[in-house]
Amino acid sequence: MNTTALIRPAWTPATIALMVIGFMVFWPLGLAMLAYIIWGDRLDGFKRNVNKATDGMFAGCRKSGFGASSRTGNVAFDDWREKELERLAEERRKLDETLTEFDDYMRELRRAKDQEEFDRFMANRNRSTAPTRRGKSSPGPMPEEG
Repeated sequence: MNTTALIRPAWTPATIALMVIGFMVFWPLGLAMLAYIIWGDRLDGFKRNVNKATDGMFAGCRKSGFGASSRTGNVAFDDWREKELERLAEERRKLDETLTEFDDYMRELRRAKDQEEFDRFMANRNRSTAPTRRGKSSPGPMPEEG
């Protein structure tokens, strides 16, 4: 996931503008954009779960009937092919785990960056709204008499 993406599930100026435009054009578009902003981070997990479920379903189909008809008759080749397919499935699982770890890392990195920006904002805000106190030695400007 790219943390510099213009349209990401967060309250960015671009997503807010798209939400407002969506409400002006056709209210369900604005509502969909609002849902994406609020719950968009959960879509990655949902997509991953759907992919795992369909992979499992089709893996069962391959083993039960569809893949069985593609045997070549050469036992050595069929055994080698089966081992290679299992090895590739294991590699795919490792790649999926690495992708999940990377997504989690990027999400945490984005959270840390957002926290840093918020802390900087609060420090600037507190600095600019802090009351400026005058010492007793400087009474301030004298009113003019007219």
